Amino acid sequence: MLAHHDIDEIDRKILKILQRDGGISNADLAEQIALSPSPCARRVKLLEESGLIRGKVTLLDPKAVGLPVNVFTQITLSRQRKNNLDRFEKSISEMPEIMECYLITGDFDYLIRAVVPDLDGCHRFLDKLTGLDEISQVKSSLSLKQIQYKTELPLEQLE
Repeated sequence: MLAHHDIDEIDRKILKILQRDGGISNADLAEQIALSPSPCARRVKLLEESGLIRGKVTLLDPKAVGLPVNVFTQITLSRQRKNNLDRFEKSISEMPEIMECYLITGDFDYLIRAVVPDLDGCHRFLDKLTGLDEISQVKSSLSLKQIQYKTELPLEQLE
């Protein structure tokens, strides 16, 4: 991976633009950063090889695809042993509803964000989740309104 001091202003501009529009053509990207297409493509390739760019995706509208409900779930495991953690993490990695999962510090072990179509979908998801042997406690909350959602990371620390 490139060190932060190896990232220059042009690289930062490229990263900012690609975060907003991963499908932008190389010609359009080059024009926006005032660089010719060949050097622009080389820079993007180096950023990809360095690990700074880990992939390109198309973001779908959750409501449009019938998944408007976000379920936030706090999970406490029965025992915090490595094999319990591993089994739990493997099990949840196979649940397509789970969009994010974090092992965290504090009063519980994991924080999960899942998407479901409705309250029945929430019930089915929680039934699946609470069926896992490693879990001792589950607390869930439904999102009433999404105030902010971003996929763009702030890049000021690269300056």
